[in-house]
Amino acid sequence: MPELPEIAAYLHALEPRIRGARLQGVRIGSFSLLKTYDPPLDDAAGRTVTGLDRIGKRIVIRLDGGRALVIHLMVAGRLHWEPAGKAIPRKYGQAAFDFDEGTLMLTEAGTKRRASLHYVATEESLQALDPGGIEVIGSSLEAFRAGLTAERHTLKRALTDARFLSGIGGAFADEILHRARLSPLQMNVNLDDAEMARLHEASQEVLVDWIELRRQDTGDRFPEKVTAFHPAMAVHGKFGQPCPVCGTAIQRIVYASRDTNYCPRCQTGGRILADRSLSRLLKDDWPATVDDLE
Repeated sequence: MPELPEIAAYLHALEPRIRGARLQGVRIGSFSLLKTYDPPLDDAAGRTVTGLDRIGKRIVIRLDGGRALVIHLMVAGRLHWEPAGKAIPRKYGQAAFDFDEGTLMLTEAGTKRRASLHYVATEESLQALDPGGIEVIGSSLEAFRAGLTAERHTLKRALTDARFLSGIGGAFADEILHRARLSPLQMNVNLDDAEMARLHEASQEVLVDWIELRRQDTGDRFPEKVTAFHPAMAVHGKFGQPCPVCGTAIQRIVYASRDTNYCPRCQTGGRILADRSLSRLLKDDWPATVDDLE
């Protein structure tokens, strides 16, 4: 799923391409994508892009007259900059936003269609799409603590709850927790003051660092290789590879088809976290500590 750094990279690339440009029209490849009907989408044709914005993980294309197009890529949605008027791909194409200089194409891989497009006419309608999470970058420690502990959950789940903290998904939650040296399964309400401060600092540092890295990777090009994994990541997607800090093999737990990656030496005091399915299968053969892996 594209998270804050990827959304920031898309906005950075769109800024010089469509700000001030006239939207010729929007072509819809899958009608399940469009979640609004009033005003009709045809109303967007001929309007000028006045700005680009973000609400959580949603991309906002502001148009004149107070209108806005809101794109939520969800898990498998991606944006591409194509030659003007290019046909929507039959298999994965969801929508095409046509401008004089090019077409912004929205695709979605896989069989499940989760991406969404809203076309809204007022600021109130736009803000109603906001899940409500605070922006972590620039947040105070007090605001971050309030968001993180709004409900009792593990740190991994609390960091990725868009109702309370904005822009963080599974990949960067793994990276943040590794940098903060905290277990993904530690309960959010059990952090002491030092751990909370460390997590707050790590959250901001990881997001800022990765926004810059994504922009450097792309340069003036349009970002095309937007995935949940990157070679420079410390733990996410690195199962079995050495931790860049201590060299211990990265471990993972899987629940509901979602991976959580962590370093047992840096984050859990050497303890191997129990994977619900695999640990139940292996029972006594499931390694309890890092030493059992060697």
